[in-house]
Amino acid sequence: RQFECSVIDFFARLWKMEPDEYWGYVTTCGTEGNLHGILLARECHPDGILYTSKESHYSVLKAARYYRMEAKAIGTLATGEIDYDSLAAEIERNIDKPVIINVNIGTTVKGAVDDLDRILRILSQLGVPRDRFHIHCDGALFAMMMPFVDFAPEVSFRKPIDSIAVSGHKMLGCPMPCGIALSRKEHVKKVEQRIDYLNSVDTTIMGSRNGQAALYLWYSLRKKGIAGIKRDVTHCIDTARYLRKVLHDAGFTCRLNDLSSTVVLERPMDDKLVKRWQLACEEDIAHVVVMPNVTRDKIDRFVEELVEAREEYGRMEPVREDSPLSKLMCSSWGGESVKPNGH
Repeated sequence: RQFECSVIDFFARLWKMEPDEYWGYVTTCGTEGNLHGILLARECHPDGILYTSKESHYSVLKAARYYRMEAKAIGTLATGEIDYDSLAAEIERNIDKPVIINVNIGTTVKGAVDDLDRILRILSQLGVPRDRFHIHCDGALFAMMMPFVDFAPEVSFRKPIDSIAVSGHKMLGCPMPCGIALSRKEHVKKVEQRIDYLNSVDTTIMGSRNGQAALYLWYSLRKKGIAGIKRDVTHCIDTARYLRKVLHDAGFTCRLNDLSSTVVLERPMDDKLVKRWQLACEEDIAHVVVMPNVTRDKIDRFVEELVEAREEYGRMEPVREDSPLSKLMCSSWGGESVKPNGH
């Protein structure tokens, strides 16, 4: 228990929570953190509507189904961020109901970060008072990285957010799936249930938890320290930029969001290459999530194999006019990009 408390204290400081104002625990995965954060939102606002982008992790709308919540899947910009105008219009149409928003701090496929400040401005402009909205941040991978990126927007509890969920088996390299759920203590009281035979209260989703996960997270944080995590984050960002550059120079359609280490590219036509490199694909695109173990030598080998596969199998064409690959050409990404095959 003391190791888990130490881990939670670290993240509370990272996300700037005041002592005695936070509550958290080590979860089995990022999904459990989302389930917990959205449960708290539902308990605080039983008649609230959940708003989340269509590129959110599947666990967010899963939570809405589990909890029988009304949910609105909002369209996205080409970069993967939520469409802010569509979000504002949908909230305004339902202004009589409390607002529950899932803010993505790095979407699953494109690594897009929703603009928290812009979302807060929308709520202010629509006159939604603080006691009528609840914000959960799906931190996935990048909420752990963002505090270490120079000049990045701040995502912290100094702003009117209510909970954050982040994975522990990604950036920190825990050998088993795990995560961290952190929320304002006042909200947890609404789900608290006394269990006599445990001589404790139940406030989590799963009840029993893996003590080894908390121990490994504590060990990883102690070993790396603030300087070590920042070094890893800088490596990931710089290496992702290198990957984008060599892909572009080799003639592949690819994109990289500003606050991300996820490079999106045209899907290779060679399925064996996809399996060998364990590429995650969505229709006509694939992505590479650059982590601390990814080196420039590994990237060079990867791109060499991509070039060989292109010579043998050709290039992917967009499967339809508005496909994910077609959206990689949108000017909102900024900069130049190689056009997909067939354009």
